[in-house]
Amino acid sequence: MIGRGLSALALSVIFTGSLPFAAQAASTFTLSSPAFQDNGMLAQKYAGATPGNASCTGDNVSPPLSWANPPVGTKSFALLLSDPEGKAGLGVSHLVAYGIPATTNGFAEGDLTQGKGFVGGKNSPGTAVYHGPCPPAGSGLHHYTFVLIATDLPPHALGPGLTREQLLEKLQGHAKGGAGIIGRFGQ
Repeated sequence: MIGRGLSALALSVIFTGSLPFAAQAASTFTLSSPAFQDNGMLAQKYAGATPGNASCTGDNVSPPLSWANPPVGTKSFALLLSDPEGKAGLGVSHLVAYGIPATTNGFAEGDLTQGKGFVGGKNSPGTAVYHGPCPPAGSGLHHYTFVLIATDLPPHALGPGLTREQLLEKLQGHAKGGAGIIGRFGQ
């Protein structure tokens, strides 16, 4: 019997001041995809498909995403996708989505392209839906950063058409936590 009925977990907390790694990881807000690992390569089909743009070589299908363990008090989510290396380092916004209900725990492949389950903001190309990677040939691998933000705002608190910067301004004081994943792509 350990310490008059104290469990090994309780002793771990007492002696280390924290929960064991496995217990800590179970409550971490996470974003993932079955289509790619964090910092892994995105498949060609997830690249943009803009007619007349030789850098857009894919099918513009959004990858599936899922998340777990949102912070307590989450009422909605916002999802941003950006390429910090795009436009010669000035960055490109590929998706601005918000008003995602707290009951949602992911998007199926293609949902973000079709505008399903969110309020659409305005990305760099000027659309309200997913716009896949279109890095110029010879520019190396770009990092496409998906960031999910848990908020305390009701799902329809914000109207459509906000840019990334406008959305981030509106989320000041309302963000509960964030989770992210990076996919890489190059020509």
